[in-house]
Amino acid sequence: MRVTRVLGAALLTLGLAAAPAAADSSPSPKAPEDGGAPTRAGTSFRTATEVEQGQTATARASTGDYLYWSFPADAGQRPTVHATVKLPESHAAQTWQIDVYDGLRRRQACQYGAQTRTAGTDKASVELECVLRTVRAWSEPWADDPLPGTYYVRLTALRLPTADLGQAVEAELRVGSKDVGGAAAVDGSLSEPLVPGIAMTSGAGEEEKDDDSGSPVLAGLEPEDGWSSGWWSDRWVWTAAGGALAALAGVAGYRLTRGSGRPPRVPPST
Repeated sequence: MRVTRVLGAALLTLGLAAAPAAADSSPSPKAPEDGGAPTRAGTSFRTATEVEQGQTATARASTGDYLYWSFPADAGQRPTVHATVKLPESHAAQTWQIDVYDGLRRRQACQYGAQTRTAGTDKASVELECVLRTVRAWSEPWADDPLPGTYYVRLTALRLPTADLGQAVEAELRVGSKDVGGAAAVDGSLSEPLVPGIAMTSGAGEEEKDDDSGSPVLAGLEPEDGWSSGWWSDRWVWTAAGGALAALAGVAGYRLTRGSGRPPRVPPST
């Protein structure tokens, strides 16, 4: 009976610890603030239009243009970039592609998704998607892992026929992310996120920050809770639950192996 009680308490402790962990691992829905969503796109990295996660940015452009947007991504997030291009009524077969770069302008590979698609002459639109790898809080200098900071999205058409150059198109971009949680947690973190322009303002005084003639900030968006907001993860919960379970298992094993604690009964000598 005692062993059953100990094991029951261990399972109850593990269940209580796993409940908040499961709740934290699922992404909380965020209402998109489309009222202030951008309606244009940049033409280079320096002029990329900033987009918050959950917003739907739109832009009107011409085939052959390079469209650039930027968005922030923090540690523990797995960003997903979805783009839709509405094509003109009459067009030849067109191939569109989205590329994602980090704050160091390193091209990040898509974990899965249709990064490049070809729309036939009968298609009115083309949809593209790129699911990045999980953003890590820290990485080796030689590695190409996604790190916290600003990410750039470039949308363009490839191998366009001459007759289609300059035709009007409409583009939509939406960026979201999934909170992976403690499964992607690592020891260590960056001193500063990879945000262009942060080195120009990190050591500046208040007078320089208020002065419009000072150094420009190339990216101003950040996560809702600030950078490195994901320092807490469900890995802490599972570690505590594992320690408690190991302690209870040790107590149960001790009770099973030590016996009743009474010396063996010796028959009286005759």
